[in-house]
Amino acid sequence: MAIESINPTTGETLRTFEPLDESRLEERLATAARVFGSYRTTDVKQRAEWMLGAAALLETEQEHLARLMTVEMGKTLASARAEVAKCVRGMRFYAERAGEFLADEPADPAAVGARQAYVRYQPLGPVLAIMPWNFPCWQVIRFAAPALMAGNVGLLKHASNVPQVALYLGDLFTRAGFPEGCFQTLLIGSDQVERVLRDDRVVAVTLTGSEDAGRSVASIAGSEVKKTVLELGGSDPYIVMPSADLAEAVATAVTARVQNNGQSCIAAKRFIVHTGVYDEFLDGFVSQVLSLRLGDPIDEDTDVGPLATQQGRDDLERLVADAVGRGARVLCGGVTPSRTGWFFEPTVITDVTPEMRMFNEEVFGPVAQVYRVAGIDEAIALANITTFGLGAGAWTTDPVERDRFVDELEAGAVTVNGMVASHPELPFGGIKRSGYGRELSANGIREFCNVKTVWIG
Repeated sequence: MAIESINPTTGETLRTFEPLDESRLEERLATAARVFGSYRTTDVKQRAEWMLGAAALLETEQEHLARLMTVEMGKTLASARAEVAKCVRGMRFYAERAGEFLADEPADPAAVGARQAYVRYQPLGPVLAIMPWNFPCWQVIRFAAPALMAGNVGLLKHASNVPQVALYLGDLFTRAGFPEGCFQTLLIGSDQVERVLRDDRVVAVTLTGSEDAGRSVASIAGSEVKKTVLELGGSDPYIVMPSADLAEAVATAVTARVQNNGQSCIAAKRFIVHTGVYDEFLDGFVSQVLSLRLGDPIDEDTDVGPLATQQGRDDLERLVADAVGRGARVLCGGVTPSRTGWFFEPTVITDVTPEMRMFNEEVFGPVAQVYRVAGIDEAIALANITTFGLGAGAWTTDPVERDRFVDELEAGAVTVNGMVASHPELPFGGIKRSGYGRELSANGIREFCNVKTVWIG
């Protein structure tokens, strides 16, 4: 089946690509294995020079790549530019810090009865990266930068609706000076993933995507005893307590819900508000959501663009219809506008109950659920009731409440008085059904290393 690049703003097919056949796929796998044999021994300073070169290319070509992302998956042009800038920052971070992260870690030789003892970090080999469409550049770079700096080589299976971005990234590192074959894009369908993952030359896999995709990949990798890192869905809570700076909490809430047109695993999705400030928060929140401009993401004045796929838009419609049919109240939005493209009105919905699908499922689009709670115990219980555990946000100036949120919220990240986001300097990942393993920081570069114990007598 052909791989199509479709503009979600217009529904127009931009380009069509044929997936790799078996012979061309085999050629790429053989190249990855061959290149790793020599690349793994390159000096980290040389890798850093190449990585800085790739960052410079990305910075120079920011506008081109941003527009490519916007027309291919619908994010606003402003957010696409910001995504490219974040990639540049992440690449430079690893170029500058990889030597430190990968340096031998000495242990106390006397404690282990040795003349010398230390830990050495060594690359594993070709790693398959299965990446999603929602942040088509950043999701790839946050894997590729640490993986390449560690001495691994990468094989990218990108989402099938962003093939042009995938091909751009597949060429980027070679153009920057990395040995050809260090990072390759595999234009393949999902039906070819198992064949790649079971190949003996592929030593590990990282996936960012749905829970179902994570289960499938983890099952295959487990049967082959291969390392996996999974970053799956999220249904992030956003708690607002009476002591919060309410104006800031409301403004940040709007951004946190509709960033990337509402299509982010770490977007705030469930707004849990103390009854003491509930009415004021809700009035301000709905007012600001109503002021958002829905439109062509290329237009600089647009706040929210289309959903990336028709399937995604249809799924969102069904979730909202299910909730409304069971008694939920829509305070704004909740409908598909009568216009070309895969748009959905920014929506605020209340009175969501456990029998409604959206209470338990991830809502991937600009739909906010708002809940009223009587106190902190109820807020934490509601926040933790989800099967997901990616990020959590809380707004309070009370130090006792702050410490409880940090300790008791079940998530890979807790952000107090701000918006949950990823940073190169901090580890990123989830717990529960949001996955396992960590990307970014020192943790991320070591995920695909052999943590080798060395004991010398």
